[in-house]
Amino acid sequence: MCRNIHTLHNFEPRATSAEVEAAALQYVRKISGTTKPSKVNEEAFAEAVHEIAHITQHLLDSLVTHAPARNRDEEAAKARTRAAVRFGTA
Repeated sequence: MCRNIHTLHNFEPRATSAEVEAAALQYVRKISGTTKPSKVNEEAFAEAVHEIAHITQHLLDSLVTHAPARNRDEEAAKARTRAAVRFGTA
């Protein structure tokens, strides 16, 4: 359920609001134990996603690093290689 939560810090270009929102949504889904809330819980679910996305963006904006920014394409290629080795599709 949380496969879409990836490291968002120290990439060039920076994480988009859509990436932050997707991570927040996956987090709320994981801790609530549901991928789609009931009608009665929709508002609380949406509010939690919004608040977590907001605080996540604040965190990302506040973090400081001296390491060079990572390249998204290179990191994605490394992840594909790890997956291929892990699942035997190499």
